[in-house]
Amino acid sequence: MNARAHDLRIFEVVKETAEAVTLIFDVPDELTDRFGYAPGQFLTVRVPSDRDGSVARCYSLCSSPHCDERMAVTVKRTPDGYASNWICDNVAVDSVLTVLEPSGAFVPRSLGDDVLLCAAGSGITPIMSIAKSVLVAGAGHVTLVYANRDSDSVIFDRQLRELAEKFPARLHVAHWLVEHRGMPTAAGIAELVAPYTGREVYLCGPAAFAAATTDALRGLGVSADRIHLEEYRSLDSNPFVAPAAEPAPGGAAGGPVVHVEFDGDTYDFDWPDQTPLLDVLLAAGLDIPYVCRESACGTCVCSVKSGRTRMRQNESLIDEELERGLTLACQTLPESDRVHVAFDQ
Repeated sequence: MNARAHDLRIFEVVKETAEAVTLIFDVPDELTDRFGYAPGQFLTVRVPSDRDGSVARCYSLCSSPHCDERMAVTVKRTPDGYASNWICDNVAVDSVLTVLEPSGAFVPRSLGDDVLLCAAGSGITPIMSIAKSVLVAGAGHVTLVYANRDSDSVIFDRQLRELAEKFPARLHVAHWLVEHRGMPTAAGIAELVAPYTGREVYLCGPAAFAAATTDALRGLGVSADRIHLEEYRSLDSNPFVAPAAEPAPGGAAGGPVVHVEFDGDTYDFDWPDQTPLLDVLLAAGLDIPYVCRESACGTCVCSVKSGRTRMRQNESLIDEELERGLTLACQTLPESDRVHVAFDQ
């Protein structure tokens, strides 16, 4: 089992809509530091499966570390979605779920800046965490564009109205209901967001909504580096099942060597040139944080202090982060004989 996995008791289950529930966790005092989180991050949940033993799913935190006593995630049923249906049907107060510590890079750069938040359906979950954090702990103005099928499917409807009453000068919510306006279009979204294009944008929702919103923003001249997109997808691997700790192939003497700073200690390992850094370090017994192993979540980010590396693919780091030397261990290969990396950011 992943060393970052912990069993947490469910403190409360809140039915948000007919299709969505919020799970509020009770984190014991001894794990408080482990479960510190930033607005916009997610938890990875282990869901039992008769066929596979378990499956892993990532659910964004809807709570804010700045104003909520307990952390919480919201889960919406999806058609034929085994994990979401299992959670909605089976999880109750005092249930125990195994979860990984918080991860994710969909985090606001500053709580003091004005932000434009765009969400559809359950994509409101991390957006809600960001909105509450900016309003409660920051000074920025928040504009939220939120698309749903109809009024009954609006997750956090009551909470959003309460926030609007509490922060009338700083929060503006624009609902897009498909039953009245049809599916969101780039032209329609552009009309709503045009006054706010000077802000950082945080976007989460189904692929069609994300594409329409991105097209709208780019058409209004918003640069790609100011559009932050959180994508939901199933994991191809299960981080709750530890990979076999076998020596990586090809680690002959004279090949690349990596010098690693991790958790206050330093290590040196042979690094076969076709083996991702994460695989090398896990095989060596280091408890490197990871979730997806697919470049999407950003959990295994580290910095290259010296030497040259390349990534096989990158779906979570932006140009500014790459310029600072950040890389994803799950995708990183060596391109020089000696590389120095650090995980203590």
